[in-house]
Amino acid sequence: LPAAHASGGGTRVTNNGTCSGATVWKLKAKPDNSRIEVEGEIDSNRNGQVWTWRIKQNGTVAARGQGTTKAPSGSFSVNRRLDNLAGSDTFVLRAVNTASGEVCRGSVTL
Repeated sequence: LPAAHASGGGTRVTNNGTCSGATVWKLKAKPDNSRIEVEGEIDSNRNGQVWTWRIKQNGTVAARGQGTTKAPSGSFSVNRRLDNLAGSDTFVLRAVNTASGEVCRGSVTL
């Protein structure tokens, strides 16, 4: 049987907060055709910063990469479609500024 998902397909959870410095993060998750669309944003208001990031799903690394903040907002986004596992899924985004060492960490559960 396929994993259960919220009816209507529009159920979205969003969380946001501050990082260890002046940067802010936002993390969203929503059902998307039996998968889950996960979108993270790192916003430092400074262009050209390089960040390494990873997304964990229920404690296992599901995606990783590197992003560079760009004009006009000084931010970058990560968008991944991940498997919808049985039960609730908890997603954790962790991003580290490669120059300053600033750490952003946020989570959502869907």
